[in-house]
Amino acid sequence: MAKGYWVSSYRTISDPEKLAAYNELAGRAVRAGGGRVLARDGQVVAHDAGIAGRTILIEFDSFEQAVAARESEAYQEALVVLGDAVERDFRITEGLD
Repeated sequence: MAKGYWVSSYRTISDPEKLAAYNELAGRAVRAGGGRVLARDGQVVAHDAGIAGRTILIEFDSFEQAVAARESEAYQEALVVLGDAVERDFRITEGLD
């Protein structure tokens, strides 16, 4: 079964306090959904139209598990707290195997 991944690239962060509150709630939701953070806040080299900002990579055991975690009540609560504090590109992608 192919793994699933959340990939988030932040363009702007306008409210760091809201982001911090979101991080607490989202972290719990990710762990409850079976997610593992593989990369967060490290160095980024962007190419083409990319932005070298905050980037997060989270792995799940399956694509379906990744989608379910995003749709979970716990993660939806985290999104409410986040509100308009950031502009980001958030994707769920399926792994190769």
